[in-house]
Amino acid sequence: MAEKVKSILITIQDPGNEKNPYFDIAKKYKIKIDYRTFIHVEGIPAIDFRQQRIDILDHPGVIFTSRNAVDHYFRMAKEMRLTIPNEMKYFCTSEAIAFYLQKYILFRKRKIFYGSGTFSSLIEVILKQKGEKLLLPCSDLLNQTIPAELEKNGISHSKANMFKTVCSDLSDLADVKYDMLVFFSPSDIESLYKNFPKFKQNTTRIAVFGKTTADAAADNKLRIDVMAPNPKSPSMSAAIEKYIFENK
Repeated sequence: MAEKVKSILITIQDPGNEKNPYFDIAKKYKIKIDYRTFIHVEGIPAIDFRQQRIDILDHPGVIFTSRNAVDHYFRMAKEMRLTIPNEMKYFCTSEAIAFYLQKYILFRKRKIFYGSGTFSSLIEVILKQKGEKLLLPCSDLLNQTIPAELEKNGISHSKANMFKTVCSDLSDLADVKYDMLVFFSPSDIESLYKNFPKFKQNTTRIAVFGKTTADAAADNKLRIDVMAPNPKSPSMSAAIEKYIFENK
């Protein structure tokens, strides 16, 4: 049996409220849980974007897969002094992203469509519209299944790299130790080693979410102690609680 977990660092933004499963875990098992993003997003300057030779207004529709995509689409338009026409069609993977558009446009007066949270559900929505060329604002770490699905369904589109994921400065954590580190993306693990190239796992437990994150951990010879999702624990919080319960 492993040593008891007394402290956990979760590499996401602090939810800022008590309505999250990690708060319940901390309270139930009397564990210190901190949050710290290991990566962050930076916008690509308009001068660099122009090198992609993409005309934003040449696309009567735009696909949004995240709030970051929304923010940087409208940022880029502003930097390039473009006026987005009222007739622009917006295709969002979820209702939450669609409602986020209210930050930039009058929601009720625009052509906004959204899926049920998955990209495949959005594909169905897009196929019901006219076959116009769509713009896909994205980061340098775009999930390649997204353009693959668009191509598979014959949806004309342009990938527009408008923002990038970079490693955050974690130097203030150099002398801070946690019993468990929780990672959600390969970039989180990349940031760990960029900030601490001599990191040794030793007794530190590593929790990872998703296969690509697990692969990145394995590539760096990290021992994976908690893996999610799995048949018994569909969420990271459930997987962590199961591990804590079995090693308390």
